[in-house]
Amino acid sequence: MKPALPTFADVLEASEKLQGIVRKTPLLNSPEIDKAVGRKVYFKCEPLQHTGSFKLRGAYNRLCRLQGEQRDKGVVAYSSGNHAQGVARSARLLGMPAVIVMPSDAPKTKVAGVRRDAAEIVFYDRYTESREAIAAEISSRTGAVIVPSYDDFHIIAGQGSCGVEITEQWPEAEPPVALICGVGGGGLISGISLATHEVWPSLKILGAEPEGFDDCARSLQAGHRLGNDPEARSICDALLSPSTGVLTFDIIRDHLSDVCVVSDAEVGEAVRMAAQFLKLTVEPGGCVSLAALLGGKADDLPEGPVVAVLTGGNVDPGVFAKILTSAL
Repeated sequence: MKPALPTFADVLEASEKLQGIVRKTPLLNSPEIDKAVGRKVYFKCEPLQHTGSFKLRGAYNRLCRLQGEQRDKGVVAYSSGNHAQGVARSARLLGMPAVIVMPSDAPKTKVAGVRRDAAEIVFYDRYTESREAIAAEISSRTGAVIVPSYDDFHIIAGQGSCGVEITEQWPEAEPPVALICGVGGGGLISGISLATHEVWPSLKILGAEPEGFDDCARSLQAGHRLGNDPEARSICDALLSPSTGVLTFDIIRDHLSDVCVVSDAEVGEAVRMAAQFLKLTVEPGGCVSLAALLGGKADDLPEGPVVAVLTGGNVDPGVFAKILTSAL
């Protein structure tokens, strides 16, 4: 029996629960970027979200449903950083303990964010150890509930609140012709798809992935889930999931029109453009949507404005400085 998938009603219910918890991030436009892309682009700015990324949305929607003994024993999550911070903040707000399994090479700013919310961190080697196995052992030993980073009913519904906001904030009389969003495990783009396609059924939804981690693009072509080469590397640390999830892929294949694949060089240029013209600090993995537009990966779209989701801003200052100065 296939697991249940969230619906638009579940996304709306999650949006209600998140009132007063998440920030309604702005939808911004830059004439300079419009000129570079060749069309009007509105940016959903999740780097301005509490904890610096969209991940708080899904994490809180999942954790707030735990009660009694489950809440007392707390949660364990595995993440390169943004989901880790979302879970840590949600656990602190709800008064429950949290353990986060993080790769030893996670950006220092993300590690610091988890520690600020008093969660315990267990480090692992992302290339030689299994984060899932480590989390399972902790859960077995402590009774903590495992909180996946994307392949979860309530996580997906919570991320969809971002899409609800986009439809409410849209400033033009006619709907956008397309929305483009980064894909790692697929939780955000799945939730956004449920929200936006309910309001704009003809909207084209495009994913964006870094080279070497284009499993979603290849999976859609193959008709089933495929993984990534464990030897692959990218500066987009937030998008290095081994594959899309079971739930997220079922939603993605019903909603996505295409997936764009971008290089690290294209991502670096997008990070610089966002800093220069939007005045935003966007981490590499959070900027793949803009990278795809600047790289001409979505030029076959109909004329009209598009939405690009910028998903996170938790980049180490040294890495950010190196990206910015590399253009000089």
